[in-house]
Amino acid sequence: MRSAAPGRHAAGLAIAALAVASGLAGCSSSDKSAGDSTGANAQASGGQAAGGGAYTIWDPYPQHDKSSDWVKLLESCGTQAGVAVERTAYDTTDLTNKTLLAAQQGNAPDVLIVDNPVVSTLAEAGVLTSTEENKLDTSAIAPNLLAAGQSGGKTYGVPIGANTLALYYNKGVLKKAGVDVASVKDWASLTAALEKVKAAGKKGITFSAIGTEEGSFQFLPWFWGSGAQLTKLDSPEGVSAVALWTDWLKKGYAPNSVINNTQTTSWQEFAGGDFAFAENGTWQLANAEKAGFEYGIIPVPAKDGGTAPAPTGGEFVGIPVQQDTARYAVSQKLVACLTSTDNSLSTTTALSYIAPTEEVQAKQVEQNAGLKVWVEAVKAAKGRTSDDLGTKYPKISEPMWNAVQAALSGSKSPQQAMAEAQTAAASATQ
Repeated sequence: MRSAAPGRHAAGLAIAALAVASGLAGCSSSDKSAGDSTGANAQASGGQAAGGGAYTIWDPYPQHDKSSDWVKLLESCGTQAGVAVERTAYDTTDLTNKTLLAAQQGNAPDVLIVDNPVVSTLAEAGVLTSTEENKLDTSAIAPNLLAAGQSGGKTYGVPIGANTLALYYNKGVLKKAGVDVASVKDWASLTAALEKVKAAGKKGITFSAIGTEEGSFQFLPWFWGSGAQLTKLDSPEGVSAVALWTDWLKKGYAPNSVINNTQTTSWQEFAGGDFAFAENGTWQLANAEKAGFEYGIIPVPAKDGGTAPAPTGGEFVGIPVQQDTARYAVSQKLVACLTSTDNSLSTTTALSYIAPTEEVQAKQVEQNAGLKVWVEAVKAAKGRTSDDLGTKYPKISEPMWNAVQAALSGSKSPQQAMAEAQTAAASATQ
């Protein structure tokens, strides 16, 4: 993609709008309500309409209003760059669609903060400039996090922070069942723990396996933790991950409700106090403190031990293509301010994320030792569009979540479900 006029990419933008619908999940940041939450002087127009030294920033954080630390940071970065910042916040899906439309009209915002799986879609549609073009420094960013914003050998933006998945556990339930959480190191020891919990009259594990991107997001640690690759869904390793979940349901270690659970309803089950484990994300930390029982957190174990790669949630901040390329210099200052080492701790604290650099991660753990497990999980995490899958990912994810649904419901065996999913994915990504 070159910095040409956005109208040149109209066909790509139209295709991208269709691809986005199947590629988003409510797992990129803390729960977001639909609609706009605007900061001072915010407007729905893009950078080209903002005159008088004003620069527009669009983000997916409507839960943060003008009084929030996040908006204060945006305004501070504007002041440092010598411009006024006009900020508009949208729901994640709405933001993507409005960005595509604005780009098509040649009216994109100056700075865009967007869910990481969407970056490759926008990049391939010609909406975003690359870090090579806009001179953004990504040298300190963890490579596994940066990979989520890479497509065709180029990087499009900087991760503003990351979240991911781990296993929360109820200390009281495990104690009653005689389970030492330190013994849970792989799939076999986790399953053995679930067996003890059930025998003690409690419930084993809850998670989200709903037939949407949320279901894929929660399945990926087990899929990747088996050693499987998204380009081969029906490998023996991939089938073993589906079989693990299926066996848990058959044996009563996980409830049938997981088939329809979102990450929110799964958490509500765990918060009831009867479950030993729940797979969920960083965004539930505040709710965990309110649960009324002692809890702990461990990484999702890989099949044969170690930490499974969980998918990265979180956003990238980037610079959309502008007809007036002279605007890029100030946009670069705004992005650099938001992602600088000095401000990264403030940014990630305001957004409840783990920082994308080791230096700031160390500062986070120093301030809150409870974040150590999340830092470890993020270090092992992997972007859903990594391995240069880009816009192919949604076309693989949907057959995968359909396969998981079919296996858990008992309509197909894990082998049959994943074999059919691989055929569908291969056809869709040709």
